[in-house]
Amino acid sequence: MRQDTWDTVSHLARRFNAHDDEGGLDPVQQWTLQVLKIAEETGEASQAVIGVRGTNPRKGDSHTWQDVHAEVADVVITGLVALARMRPDDAERYLQQQLRAKAAKFLPAGPDDGLAGDVETV
Repeated sequence: MRQDTWDTVSHLARRFNAHDDEGGLDPVQQWTLQVLKIAEETGEASQAVIGVRGTNPRKGDSHTWQDVHAEVADVVITGLVALARMRPDDAERYLQQQLRAKAAKFLPAGPDDGLAGDVETV
């Protein structure tokens, strides 16, 4: 992931931390609420899929796939911010390590698999 992405994620994390600090929330409370925010965003992505498929008779075809894409992006962004709030010193590296571990379970190993080498290159 490009550095400017992580810079933005880190700025967002600091902004939300400052807001929650002002509200008197301790770090564990802040993390808990941020994880609940991921669940909220996931619910919105699910609602968008239901809207695309028109499976709610009361609402009909209420969303587009573009809406779904935007909601999924919100889930990803919220997850990245959550990780940055919980691991401010190494969120990017930790995510890369986790991605490598997950990919190793699902992708065949090979000389060009992108899994070998330095964590920073993932």
